[in-house]
Amino acid sequence: MREEVARSLHLNLLIVFLLFLCLHESCCSPFNYMKSSLIMGKRENALLPEMSPSAAPQPLVPLLAPSPLTPFTNNTVPKLSGLCMLNFDAVESIMRMTSIDCLSVFAPFLANVICCPQLEATLVILIGQSSKDTNILALNGTLAKHCLSDFEQILVGQGASDNLQQICSIRPSNLTEGSCPVKYINEFESTVDTSKLLVACEKIDPVNECCKQICQNSISEAATNLALKAYDLLSIDGSHALSDHSSRVNDCKSIVLRWLASKLDPSHAKEVLRGLSNCNVNKVCPLLFPNMSHVTKGCGDGISNQTACCNAMDSYVSHLQKQSFITNLQALDCAASLGMKLQKVNVTKNVYKLCRISLKDFSLQVGAQESGCLLPSLPSDATFDNSSGVSFVCDLNDNIPAPWPSGSQLPASSCNKTVKIPALPAATSGQSALYDEVLMFLLHFAASVVLTSLL
Repeated sequence: MREEVARSLHLNLLIVFLLFLCLHESCCSPFNYMKSSLIMGKRENALLPEMSPSAAPQPLVPLLAPSPLTPFTNNTVPKLSGLCMLNFDAVESIMRMTSIDCLSVFAPFLANVICCPQLEATLVILIGQSSKDTNILALNGTLAKHCLSDFEQILVGQGASDNLQQICSIRPSNLTEGSCPVKYINEFESTVDTSKLLVACEKIDPVNECCKQICQNSISEAATNLALKAYDLLSIDGSHALSDHSSRVNDCKSIVLRWLASKLDPSHAKEVLRGLSNCNVNKVCPLLFPNMSHVTKGCGDGISNQTACCNAMDSYVSHLQKQSFITNLQALDCAASLGMKLQKVNVTKNVYKLCRISLKDFSLQVGAQESGCLLPSLPSDATFDNSSGVSFVCDLNDNIPAPWPSGSQLPASSCNKTVKIPALPAATSGQSALYDEVLMFLLHFAASVVLTSLL
């Protein structure tokens, strides 16, 4: 028995050491080690989610953080295929920004809001800028594999995660034309009203675009015109088996965005693309809600014991906080989603008000005070400074109460929010989440998970 305990202790300490070493050398994503540690832990029911809050959260165990990473520089020479003809030099500065946004340690936790939107925009701009030489707005399947591999190798050489294709669900097919029948620039410009498209999308208002959809409607119109070309081609062949029209239009939207990126300078194109992507980012809650039986037991049937209810809610929310950083608008959707789920399992009273749950409680916690970090709803990037390292702006101080849903449906759109929150943190509440603070949290979190498995 003692030998088994010793082996278990040795294995778990080894996991902590590997995580410590990995973060110190920036060699891998912390997500993999956290997932492994969670799997190693004892679980009462294998069918429950990995972070099911069946008990009060364990305290964070102090662990010495490694010294800060070496300065963010190109310290690795990428191994390129030599087969990709895309013009990487044309988007050098955008790729450098993407590497910072997708820094190895942060990528899984900034994926939804910062890393993946920036990564996707960079790929669009890369193909768009390269089309000036190739006259084509898509790659074939073979070339797409080589180019995506080279693209990732360059980013990894600048400090980005080596798991971006998985984190952001990027595939070589994302660089092709998909089912869109048009990929050559001359055919594109003879099919689409390019003047109208440029007027609508050359400059967008990142706040009002999501509601008025001026550029988005113009993109949809252009994509629809491109998709209709397929019907003419198929009718010539006498085929009646038409692909799903909405899927074809969606693929053609990628072609439209690449054409736009070819007509704007890279930095300008990046602002437009990130503004458009944020309209989709802020529409939904990215969090996964684990089993809530513990909350149902403590807060259901009229709440007989307020202390027990709030302890259960605090435990549940603490597990949500370990998933990712989210924006303030996403937090509204998350609060509504969780509230609706609780109401369906007979939690009828406003437990948000009762237990003082605020919007920032739904996002990852950082800093010495473990304060919720809500990212701005407008597009944002991480920044790098030689003295302070990598940081990003988030709201740590505004305690906006989480709204308890009053109706039977979620908010229809971010344009109809009843709670007014700023798109950007106010000067008094905007803070920078520094590398050391967030890294310390990640190490604490991983260590607590491993040591919990020993109890």
